[in-house]
Amino acid sequence: MKKRFAILLSLVMMVSIFTACSTKGPDKLVIAARGGSHVTAMEAVKEAFEKEHNVKVEIIGLEAADLKQKVSLDAKNKKGAYDLIMADDPWMPEFSEGGLFANLSKLGVEADADFEESSIALGKNPYATGDLYALPFSGNVQLFFYNKQLLESHNYEVPKSWEEVLTVAKGIHADGASGYVIRGQQGNPIVSDFLPILWAYGGQVFDDAWKAQVDSEPAKQALNTYIQLLAVGSNYETTDIVSSVSEGRAAMALGWPSWFIKGENASADYAPIPAKATANAEAAATGMIGNWMMGVTANAKSPELAAKFLTFITSSETQKKMVEHGGVPTRKSVYLDKELSAKYKHFPTQLEALQNSVARPRTAKWSRVEEALGIELSAAIAGTKTVEKALSDANQAIDQIMQ
Repeated sequence: MKKRFAILLSLVMMVSIFTACSTKGPDKLVIAARGGSHVTAMEAVKEAFEKEHNVKVEIIGLEAADLKQKVSLDAKNKKGAYDLIMADDPWMPEFSEGGLFANLSKLGVEADADFEESSIALGKNPYATGDLYALPFSGNVQLFFYNKQLLESHNYEVPKSWEEVLTVAKGIHADGASGYVIRGQQGNPIVSDFLPILWAYGGQVFDDAWKAQVDSEPAKQALNTYIQLLAVGSNYETTDIVSSVSEGRAAMALGWPSWFIKGENASADYAPIPAKATANAEAAATGMIGNWMMGVTANAKSPELAAKFLTFITSSETQKKMVEHGGVPTRKSVYLDKELSAKYKHFPTQLEALQNSVARPRTAKWSRVEEALGIELSAAIAGTKTVEKALSDANQAIDQIMQ
């Protein structure tokens, strides 16, 4: 009797185990992502990966500040809530030094030569030369936007130098329109708006020893130009920048492609950012790169599977599909695809800008530096400090931060 009971009990246990195994749901990958079009694009293509690997991919879309805070806090846990995270490229030094990302090479992920070079450099620590910790997911880069009808009505061509931008802005302003629109709000807006002009004048925020260089002659020239542009223009936030240039109330501005370009349609014309201070000056790289990166978390529950998803989502085949849903490529082959570039006419210009782009300084303290510099730039354009005083104070503040 006892023997029959033991056999029966064993059979019940085997059935229970089999039932549990057969009803167990698929594994799950969780991605902390920048909300908006990035999530939309991934949601549109993830099913193929889910079916192939019998996995559920959960994508959590967050605002930038919330994303940074949540992934930073979760990195302290032994097993994280996220398997993959997105990071704005200026966060990469901070995240890499903080140990948030797994080393991709150790997970078998390598960057092939099809990735745009300036984009892939952002995912390495040390910058451009070290091990790979993230792949470029979205290939954003600032462009020069202008109202074509407004320029043509005044017989102006698209400016190739900042001296020419100022000349065009003055001429158009004389007829009642805003010649140029700056984005002069403190912090990231004004710094992102000003740096391409600084670079065109040959200036830099730091030297090779990480000493501040904003109290320099090129910086003074660039800031004086910026203030002169404001004098014949306007200081707007993003929405008004886009509407004013698109509708012909303003002639020119810098901006990110997603502001003006939705799918196949652009509300203003565009070009790479002028690379020269004056017509006779040497050209410099001036397009501020702003890629969104993606990497596997160091405390991922399923790091190998996460690495496979990262390879899938950044592949050329997947990027081509995501373009149709608002995705921004980071691979040269996608930008150069004849069918896509015929449909998305900004692709050649955006690739050119990426290939001549500049990354913001690769320091984990960049957010604090940006804040300090933005305060002084705002004081200069408001006239509460002279250009010389504002840049001198910025230099001191930045050096104190870096110490």
